[in-house]
Amino acid sequence: MTIITITTDFGLRDGYVGVMKGVIWGINPDVKIVDVTHLISPQDIHQGSIALQRVVPFFPDGTIHLAVVDPGVGTNRRPIAAKIGNHLFVGPDNGLFTRIAQSNSGVMDQTFFVELNQPKFWLREISHVFHGRDIFAPVAAHLSLGIDLQKLGTPIHDPVFLSIPQPELLKEKIIGQVISIDNFGNLATNIFESHLKNYQKQFRVKIKGIDIPDFVETFGAKPSGSLVSLLGTQSDLIIASVNASAQKMLKVSVGEIVEVTFGKL
Repeated sequence: MTIITITTDFGLRDGYVGVMKGVIWGINPDVKIVDVTHLISPQDIHQGSIALQRVVPFFPDGTIHLAVVDPGVGTNRRPIAAKIGNHLFVGPDNGLFTRIAQSNSGVMDQTFFVELNQPKFWLREISHVFHGRDIFAPVAAHLSLGIDLQKLGTPIHDPVFLSIPQPELLKEKIIGQVISIDNFGNLATNIFESHLKNYQKQFRVKIKGIDIPDFVETFGAKPSGSLVSLLGTQSDLIIASVNASAQKMLKVSVGEIVEVTFGKL
């Protein structure tokens, strides 16, 4: 059975996601639709890109990922579809697929982008404000019926990619930053276990001038309210407050600098 996942910043109140599902099922009533999330912060392309990077590897080959975080809807930004690795993607050309493309950089020969410019695969009436309904949903549905990607548009070689912040690796220190904050208020950084392994085992984490004294393996390793650091689900360094919100406790946002210093504690 073919699967279409949907990731948006539409929220759950207004029925927009339901409209997209209706369009898809109107074209292919047998396709299975999976909601990834519709609670991406409004217009937050980076957060949408991170969500896709987290989710895509756990879906079977051939899955179609429909993603709409689209602040440029109705402008000259291109609608696109892509094959990245063994998965298909449909959405706006605004960098939303950056991280998943980078994750598959070793198989770039399997990566192929097209600009969606074949209106016969869209709805007849095209709104300037809802390409999720009028272009992206019907294209995803046609892909689920086996329509070849190359029939949907013209190949492009310059998709928009986001600038992904990289940590600064110094002799005795790593300087990174918070790149996402989850529903629990945990702070995910762009520092990964692979970075830490290149240094001494002993290190301390600092954010906003505050030392995080404990590096632990689980959220429950310290009393409630304790600030801790640990490795997250993607082997990324995260800062958390046990049974509380590190974001609220530290009053930080995405982009906050995080330092990891190595040596005797």
